[in-house]
Amino acid sequence: MDLRKLKTLVDLVSESNISELEITEADGKVRIVKADASLVRPAGSWVPAPAAATPVMAAQPVAAAPIALAAGAATASAPAAPPETGHVIRSPMVGTFYRASSPGGKPLVEIGQAVKEGDPICIIEAMKIMNEIDADTAGTVTKVLAENGQAVEFDQPLLVIE
Repeated sequence: MDLRKLKTLVDLVSESNISELEITEADGKVRIVKADASLVRPAGSWVPAPAAATPVMAAQPVAAAPIALAAGAATASAPAAPPETGHVIRSPMVGTFYRASSPGGKPLVEIGQAVKEGDPICIIEAMKIMNEIDADTAGTVTKVLAENGQAVEFDQPLLVIE
């Protein structure tokens, strides 16, 4: 893709309310995503950082020649992650995961803490709204699978309660 055309697209995304733009052409694919409204904490308050467009370019995949395996040869595969034991609390939405209800505040839950059904366990910020996520089962928190301030996807594992 022509560099001038790419710059024009980046400027378009930067100056508009568009948060993401993806274009596929014969010579490649371009995906431009505005930077997440990352939270900066000056003087103990939540202030969204200014958004800037960040181009992300991905080349078209090149077809590889098939590799013939000898009879009886096993293919090596990466070891699968062991399944989580206990009840996994999953993200009900796309957003930013926070362990505490305020910056620098005490986390809502700690590993080893007993929780009851309905207790708040984390916050997910989505579209500038802080959504409190409650435990849907009683038990003890054994793992926190998401990092504070991390972007999370829908149905991503957040915590494990046993």
